[in-house]
Amino acid sequence: MNLIAALFTLVLGPWMISFDENTSQLTIKNQEQAIEVQGKLSFESEGKIWKIGLPRDNVARRLALISPQNSVQGYLSFQGDPNRIEFLVHHRTRQFYSGKLRFEGDVQFKKGSFACRTKPVKGERVLSLGTGASDSALNDSLFCDQLDLLVQFFGSGLKIDSKGNGLYGLSFEGAIEQASESAFGLQIMEHYFKDRYVPYYTPIDRKRCPSAPTGWMSWNLYFDKATAEDNLAEARMGKKYLQPFGLEFWSIESWQGNSDQLPVSKFYNLDREANEKQFPKGMKQLADDIRALGFRPGLWVVPYGTGNEEFYKKHKDWFLHDKKGNPLRTWAGLFTPDPTNEEYIAHMIKTLDIQSHEWGYEFFKVDGMSGSGPGYCAHFYEMPSVRSQFKDPNCKNAFEITVNAIRKGIGPDRVFLACQGHATGPEAAVADASRIGSDIVHPNKPVGWNNLMQQAGRTLNQIFTHNIVFFADPDTLLVNEALSMEEARLSTTVVSLPGQMMFSGDKLAELPMERVALLQKTLPVCDIHPMNLYPYFEMLPVWNLKVDRNFLDWDVVALFNWTEKNDKVKFDFAELGLDSKADYLLYEYWTNQFKGSVHGSFEMEVPAHGVRLLAVHRKQDVPQFLSSDRHITQGAVDLTGLLMNRAEKKLEGSVKLIANHKTALRFYLPENWEIKGIDASKNVKAEFKTEENGRIAVLNLIAPKNAESQFVLKFK
Repeated sequence: MNLIAALFTLVLGPWMISFDENTSQLTIKNQEQAIEVQGKLSFESEGKIWKIGLPRDNVARRLALISPQNSVQGYLSFQGDPNRIEFLVHHRTRQFYSGKLRFEGDVQFKKGSFACRTKPVKGERVLSLGTGASDSALNDSLFCDQLDLLVQFFGSGLKIDSKGNGLYGLSFEGAIEQASESAFGLQIMEHYFKDRYVPYYTPIDRKRCPSAPTGWMSWNLYFDKATAEDNLAEARMGKKYLQPFGLEFWSIESWQGNSDQLPVSKFYNLDREANEKQFPKGMKQLADDIRALGFRPGLWVVPYGTGNEEFYKKHKDWFLHDKKGNPLRTWAGLFTPDPTNEEYIAHMIKTLDIQSHEWGYEFFKVDGMSGSGPGYCAHFYEMPSVRSQFKDPNCKNAFEITVNAIRKGIGPDRVFLACQGHATGPEAAVADASRIGSDIVHPNKPVGWNNLMQQAGRTLNQIFTHNIVFFADPDTLLVNEALSMEEARLSTTVVSLPGQMMFSGDKLAELPMERVALLQKTLPVCDIHPMNLYPYFEMLPVWNLKVDRNFLDWDVVALFNWTEKNDKVKFDFAELGLDSKADYLLYEYWTNQFKGSVHGSFEMEVPAHGVRLLAVHRKQDVPQFLSSDRHITQGAVDLTGLLMNRAEKKLEGSVKLIANHKTALRFYLPENWEIKGIDASKNVKAEFKTEENGRIAVLNLIAPKNAESQFVLKFK
């Protein structure tokens, strides 16, 4: 057969399918979305390779399965619509055989995309997260956040491997049983988030907000009593202990007139005058003082109502009233403005513009937006009884008007935290971050276990939009002594392991250093995205972060005990998307314990209200990196390079160090490997010791300033 005759082609709408009988090369292109799948297709039955060839009849849209006896025994047909293509295996009438259909090749998708999972499985126990081009045997899809475009694959034995720049390896292997039909293929889902969860889908503006914001705010410990000097005293502590690690914003709460005592509805939220008792020098001076300490100033605002009766009377026609003329009340104010009143919207824009560009605030936490009920304006404006009182009762986008006004007022270069922000609402189009849960404490109460459970539950439920639509804000990370150390570690892990916003709220001068260290271990926030793009409604016991760096990949696995008693928590390597047949080395972060070489599954006891955090590395036969104590991602933030030179018996690497802060790197040493010496960059103090009978080497590094240090471990 000549080469021309050996080429099969088929056009199904935007799909172009070609198959070369001589090379078994299958190519599937979607010309509208510029997606291409290309690779080798094969079929094996009873240990023998069958030929896949052109049809020997007049049916044009299928290929033939040809036995070693050169007889057509079945067909491979193609079916499709504009967004889906699949191929079906058909047995020829009364032909009985079984076998495996295999494909191995590549997918060219979009730059900046990532592999993920979009088909939930009943009984899932693992939250899957990724940083870098993370791969998992559980992935079934590819997603591009800039286009909200997803391609989902279906077929047995599916495997997707990231190769960079939008190129992925793709393979599957499906059993074809006697007298049966099996389907393989792919489906393109345009507007994946927009059509399912986020109608105002807009990807994060990474020029304005390149990473999850970090900072400090006063309310959860000071509540409404913090003064300007309280904030600055804390900021001076933050400059010493947290700024070197990457803390960015210092945000001011409860500064408005009459804001020194709840409820918020009585605060003078629409005025620009500060509470003179607590902020006597005004808010511009405070912003300048915060910036002088090296932080970016932030401000809590509630532009949805006021408790100032004088302001209300002066602008009475701006406000909403019931049919009897009584002012309508919300959480944000005793007096609630009409969002369809142009003068009120102009006032909101002007006020925010002054706070942003004259006062100099760069981060805005906007409260009173959404919540769980009609006390918040996103819900309040939708009530028929309220809409009937609008200046424009036919307005269908009242809340959207206010959200757009907020962005216009603060400007295109300021960071906007929607509190609470709903991915289902218009704030998704303009806000950078979203408060995903309620306050971590109740007013004038200490933080407790129920608060942590709610923080974790909201994270599990809403993390699937994090670092895609908004940066998730689980509310402040509190680690003070109202919590046990186990609970403080758990909250630190809940906030930081998924790469969420990290705002501290403790009185820093009163924190023991072991608890300050918890905050340091969260900074800077690691660039982490969800790998399962759907919500959870249960308290999953296992959270798995897959770390991919161009020099190494590993997993960081959190085992949570949400109960009141010590309990054992288990995982199988298969449910982490790892090779169930391989051996892995495990190191526990919070207790500094090497758990040895593990195969198949792992179980350990976790204290009540506690968490254990395991670095998981595939075992090698040479010395290998295990863990860094610098950050809870155990190397994902600070380790920047690693290379094992087997011939010269040395391990070379590089790591980011914090000024005068000891970083401990741990390495596993196989039998017959011992350290004979170490080197590090100039001015970096380096020392090492061994643990676990010489199997673990600990390299301690200290630098006089923030710097990247090179290191070398030499072996004998």
